[in-house]
Order: sequence, then structure tokens, then C-alpha cells
Amino acid sequence: MPYTQLSAQERTGIFYLRQWGKSMREIGRRLGRSPSTISRELRRNRGHFSYRNDHAQDKAIVRRRQKQVAWKKRHLPLWEGVVKALQRGLTPELISGRLRREQPHDPQMQVNAETIYQWIYRNAEQGGTLYQHLPSRRLRRRRWKSRLSRAIFQGRVGIEHRPVSIETRRHFGHWESDTLEGGKGKGGLATHVERKSRYLVTALLPDQRAGTYADRTMDAFKTVPPSKLKTLTADNGKEFAEFKRLENTLGINVYFAHPYSAWERGTNENTNGLLRRYFPKGFDFNSITRKDVARVMKKLNNRPRKCLNYRTPHEVFFNQPGVALIT
Repeated sequence: MPYTQLSAQERTGIFYLRQWGKSMREIGRRLGRSPSTISRELRRNRGHFSYRNDHAQDKAIVRRRQKQVAWKKRHLPLWEGVVKALQRGLTPELISGRLRREQPHDPQMQVNAETIYQWIYRNAEQGGTLYQHLPSRRLRRRRWKSRLSRAIFQGRVGIEHRPVSIETRRHFGHWESDTLEGGKGKGGLATHVERKSRYLVTALLPDQRAGTYADRTMDAFKTVPPSKLKTLTADNGKEFAEFKRLENTLGINVYFAHPYSAWERGTNENTNGLLRRYFPKGFDFNSITRKDVARVMKKLNNRPRKCLNYRTPHEVFFNQPGVALIT
């Protein structure tokens, strides 16, 4: 397999595992990387005192930043297509990858993600608003922050006991779950993401009670074929207290990630970040209906993903052909 650069999520994993005293060989095993890759990462991106994932990511971005290709912006079909795709809510990385997939023999209709970011930044300096279509609506990449440990949920089966084969993402049916909280007393959203396809299933929550979460989750999974419902990996929030009822009713095994180890459920965390574009922090989930949530879910399930070779979760989950991005 060709080498791929470490992601921000993997660097966060390295940071935490290093804090827990894990060896480079063990870190590599958990991340699916060679020990030499971990060793090189720690050596190249060490700060003044120790390795920090946020500093390492900043250094990596600077190293691989590519020079902007100005003539491509003057190619109007490309520029206009990029702007329309941004307005549709796609990120520069998704736009770049999808164009390479659709226009493999036309260099004028291809552009890398960093160049698109530079177009957006320059547009903002000139008073433009393209940056508002970025997921974070920020001009600088957000840094990861360390957090203190929390109590482990009692009676849970840890992710370390989950079959290793699940990490390969070769089979359907293994899900990651979490909740997207609204403002205080304003409900929330249960989010479930299938690891292989990144297909999203959601459930509107009027409150954060464990019973409510279990009831709504079981109802939401009625639309999923039993053959694609095998395991569920969750965090240690109190809303998962009735996980045994989920296991017995759905016929699945529930596993729990380590406290404050969001990178162990990176697929779900990434999807929750996309959902925040529609439901920002403090949002009142009691003001919307299930149909409103379903419309957002449909948008994300039809959003191309780099990890799927720029296919959409819907295309992969249901094995269906896609629709052209730019026509």
C-alpha cells in the first residue's frame, strides 16, 4: 500500500498513548503504522520540551504546503465550479478529490485542496465571504487541546476487547455512536456512523436520559438491515447506561472507548463536526422535527468523502452509482 501522511487524528492518538507510557511499537500497532513512522514523527515534531499533537500538526502543514497555482484561478470553469461546490457545503479537500475522480484527464479542471484554501484566504483579505462556507468558518486551523481523564463507565466492555478485524473496515455493520448536545434543556441528537461506509443514522432526543437514548436509537436502527448491524462503539457518557438493552434488542455487542480518547471514535467525531454546521452549539433541538433532521442526514449521506475515494456514504452503503459534481 502507498504511504499516507499522518492525520491530525493520528497525531492526537500518538500524544495520548505517549502520555500513557505506551511504546512506539504499541502505538504503531494501535494506529496501524510502523514503529519507524512513530519514531520519525516524534523526532521531527518534538517541541521544546515534549511532543504535542497541535504543534506537530502545525509543523506538518507548513512542510507540505504547496505554492498556489495562480493560472488555475483564471480558468473560469474551474473557479466557478469550486465556488459552487463551496456554496453546497463541500470542503476544499472533498472538492479537490472529487474533481480528480471526475476529470482525470483534464489538468485544467484539477486543483489541490491547499490551493483552494489559499483562494479562500485571499478572497477574505479582499472582503469576500467564501470563508463562511468552511466547516469551522475560521481562517486558521483549530488546535487540539489536552483534557483531564474522567471516570470510566461501570460495567462496560472496553474497546481493547473489540475484535481487531473491526479496525480494518473491511466489513459492514460496525458503528460508532455519540450524542450531539443542544443548549441546556434543549434536547440533542443521537448520532450513529457506520465505519466502512461512513453512513449516518440519527435520532432526535428531547432529553439526555439513558432510557430516551436507548428507545430512540432502537427506533432509528429499524431502517438498517440486520446484516449491517453487528457492533457499536460508544463513549462513556451517562446516556449509554442502558447499553445492555441495546445489545439484547438489536442483537449487537457494545464496546466503550477510553475516556477522552475521541480519536478512538474518529469516524463519529468527524461526522459530528459536520453536523455542527447545521446545529451549532447551544442549538434548540426541541424547535425542530424529525423531518428536519432527516433532511440534514440525507445531505451528509450524499456528501463525497476522501476516505471513500470521493464516493458518498449512500453510494457505498447501498452500492449505488453517484451523480456528477459539476455538469
